[in-house]
Amino acid sequence: MATIVHIDISADDLKRAKEFYGELFNWDFNLYPGPAEYYLFETSGLDGKPGAGGGIAKRDDSNQGITNFIGVDSLDDYLARVEELGGKVALGKMTVPGWGYMAVCLDTEGNRFGLWQEDRDAK
Repeated sequence: MATIVHIDISADDLKRAKEFYGELFNWDFNLYPGPAEYYLFETSGLDGKPGAGGGIAKRDDSNQGITNFIGVDSLDDYLARVEELGGKVALGKMTVPGWGYMAVCLDTEGNRFGLWQEDRDAK
């Protein structure tokens, strides 16, 4: 079954947002090496077991609010299914080198969600 594997948070002020989430949930942030300022964090459940990881980035037109990414085995198949079921692809398939592939969609109610296909060989 597909599950949430990553949470993206967008922020106008990265320092303020990192302080807020760090204090609220005790999350630690680590700068991801790349062209854009993007900080990764890990979560854990109340039982201490690892939860979904995430990241926080500067808000722009492509990222608004919080987007949950759901892990799938074939991004291409799921993008086709989104449209078949009446949803829309808001941001088409993108490669995250060394990690996998992502896309952002809208459900039939206009809610944003992401799809993620892990592939360490992605280029």
